[in-house]
Order: sequence, then structure tokens, then C-alpha cells
Amino acid sequence: MEFKQLQSFTAVVKYNSFTIAAEKLFISQPTISAHIRQLEDELNIRLISRTTKNIEITPKGREFYEYAVNILDLRDRMIEQCSSNTKKIIHLGASTIPSAYILPEILPEFGRHYPDTYFIIHQNDSHGIIESLLDGVFNVGLIGMPCEKESLTCIPFCQDHMIIITPVNEYFLKLQESAENPFHELLKSPIILREKGSGSKKSIDMFLEKMEIHEKDLHVTARINDQEAIKNLVAGGLGISIISERAARNFIKEKRLLCFELPEYIKHRNLYLAYRSDFIMKSHVQNFINFIQKHYQT
Repeated sequence: MEFKQLQSFTAVVKYNSFTIAAEKLFISQPTISAHIRQLEDELNIRLISRTTKNIEITPKGREFYEYAVNILDLRDRMIEQCSSNTKKIIHLGASTIPSAYILPEILPEFGRHYPDTYFIIHQNDSHGIIESLLDGVFNVGLIGMPCEKESLTCIPFCQDHMIIITPVNEYFLKLQESAENPFHELLKSPIILREKGSGSKKSIDMFLEKMEIHEKDLHVTARINDQEAIKNLVAGGLGISIISERAARNFIKEKRLLCFELPEYIKHRNLYLAYRSDFIMKSHVQNFINFIQKHYQT
């Protein structure tokens, strides 16, 4: 049994395709097939059932897949830990709010304390960051929603303040002057929501649930994951939205948007640090995690 055979098998399972697995590994499809056939011969079991139209992973194949992934992860960590390469690089995944508003706050200060540490940063929604952490792509992730996967440690490190933003017009100016909380009145307006997968969207869902409001009762006019696009569309009159106060701060200051507070008991959400619990933590990664926690505690 060889690592290249395990790589071929896990790629086929991951992508559910011999063709895509071959493209991702930069080898031919017959080579992929040969690797899996060799594994099946050695183990004397069927790992994958093939038909002319699709493939199906057998129960034994699913069981073997878990072993194969762990073996390959262990190999990669062993190589990384024992490598003579002494560069301190952190592969960091960050969802929308952390990447745009948290990292600019903390990276310059962290760099002054640890000038020999470098970052490779990838931005995605929270769900995408979690998936990449599980795949071992990132050392650490900053996300906008908790994750209950046993293989991940997920630690809240600061709170995000969510608000309702609206266009600047006579109707919303009058609502803003109202003594009563206009939350329910605001939600009668067309609303722009984030796509599924973002921490902000999950928080909004929880807010609505606590207010006993169903999304199907809202007039959803668009679903967009880009915060800048949401702000511009709201400012242009397309509808209202619920976003991070950090993201809206500049538009509110410039009087391009109006801001309405959510009820006190639902307006805050946590941002989280996440990393693989079963990976050996390098000292410079641990330094970064400790730095963030200390920074926001103070």
C-alpha cells in the first residue's frame, strides 16, 4: 500500500469522480483506476462500485476512507513538523467581517510583536472556512458562527454588533424619530439578505427566530454575500438589510445610510477562532491565537 494509492482513492471519494480526481492530482484517469484496483486487490474488498453513469462508495470503502484521510493527514503533519524549512507561516482563513474589519486591526500590531511570522490569508464565508479547516488547508480560521465538529476547537474571541441599515429618505427618517422600536415596521420593507453559509446569515436567522418572524414572510429582494454591494444597494433604495455595524460604519458616518438598533437581547453575535483539535500546534500559530484572545479581552 502506497501513499499515492491512498491519495487517488480519497480524491475519488471527495470529488465523486475519477475524471475530476485525475485533474486535481495531475495524473491520468487510468492511473487513478489502477491505484484503486491495487488497493482493492491488496485488501481483498470492493471499495468503489462503478457503473457506466456513476460511482458508488461501498460501506467498506467509506470506512477505509476515514483511515486513509487520517494516514495522509498524519504524513503531512510529520513532513511539516520535521521539515528543515524554518519560515513561520500561518495559513489563515477568514470570513467576511473578520477579514475586512478584524484583521486590519490586529495584524499590524501582531507584526510589531512577531516580525518573523508571515500570513497567507484566504477569504470565504464561514461555512467555506470551516470546510477548509476540516480539510487541513488552514492553520486557524476566524469565522462568524460556531462549529460543533468534534475535530475543531471553536473559541469566541469578540462580539459583533448587528444593526438594521436603511436608505436615507423621509419615511425612514420619520421611523428613526419614533419613540417606539420600529423593528417590526422596518421588516415590512424589501430586505436584502446574505447567502446561506455566512455567519451573518445564520445570526440573522436566529434573530428572526427569537422575534418569531419567518423568513418566508419577508419580502426578500436580493441575496448577496458582498458587504460593499449590500451597502450600496441599500443606499440606492433597493431595500433594507441587517449587517455588522463595523461594515456599515463608514456609510453611516457619511450619512449615506440610516442605522436602526436591533432589540438588546438579539443585537450581538460572537466571532470565533477555530482550529483543528487533533493537529500539533506550532508555536507561532499558538502565539497568534493567544495574541487575538488577549487583544480582545483588553
